[in-house]
Amino acid sequence: MTAIPTNPRIVVLNTRAANVHSVEKALRKVGADPVVTSDPGELETADAAVLPGVGASDAVMRALNTLGMSEPVKNFAAYGKPLLCVCVGLQVLFDSSEEGQLPGLGLFDGDVQLIPYGMTDELGAAMKVPHMGWNEVTFAGDDADRNPMFKGIPQGSHFYFVHSYRCVPDNEAEIAATTQYGVEICAAVARGNVIGTQFHPEKSGDVGLQIYKNFLDLAVESVS
Repeated sequence: MTAIPTNPRIVVLNTRAANVHSVEKALRKVGADPVVTSDPGELETADAAVLPGVGASDAVMRALNTLGMSEPVKNFAAYGKPLLCVCVGLQVLFDSSEEGQLPGLGLFDGDVQLIPYGMTDELGAAMKVPHMGWNEVTFAGDDADRNPMFKGIPQGSHFYFVHSYRCVPDNEAEIAATTQYGVEICAAVARGNVIGTQFHPEKSGDVGLQIYKNFLDLAVESVS
C-alpha cells in the first residue's frame, strides 16, 4: 500500500520580481517545507504553487516568459492543484494591465486599472496612490460559502496592501473579497483551485498566516 504524503511539495516561483523570502518564511511558519525555484520543470512535480510579485506587471510577465514559466503556470492551474497568486502575481492572472504592454496569463477575464488619482477621504484629505497600509477586507458570502482558502478568517479582518493598480474581473462571481480605498478594490479572486490576493498575506500577521495554513491544508488534500 502506497503511503500518503503528509508534507506536500510546495513550490514558490521566483520570477526575480518578487519578495519570495517573506512568502517562504510564512509557509515555514505554518509547517510547510517550500522549494523556491525559477525552474519551470519544478512545477511538474509540485502539489501546490505560489506566484508572488512586486513592482510592475510587465517585469513579472517578462520574467515568466523569459524563464519559460508562463505556459507551465497555465498548465498547473488546469491540473486542479492549489495555486496562490499574491499582489502583482494576482494582477498577471488577468488579460491585460494599464500598467504595461505585455499581455497577462489570461486565467481570469478582465483587466487591471490604475487606482484613480485625486480622491479624498471622508475628512477631505488627499488619498495617495500607491495605496499602502492596512485595510479592512470584506469576504464574499458567509464563512461556510467561501473558497477554502479563506475559511476561518473573521469578516472585516485587516490585511496589508501595497499597490497602485486594481483588478477588475469581468465575472463578479469570481470576486472573493473587496476593500474600499476611494473606490471598491478587488482584494481577492477565486475560481476553484486558483486564488489570488491583492493584499500580502505574508505581511498581514495572524490572519495572513491563516491563509497560508489553509493553503497548506488544501495542498495536503490534493495529495491524499
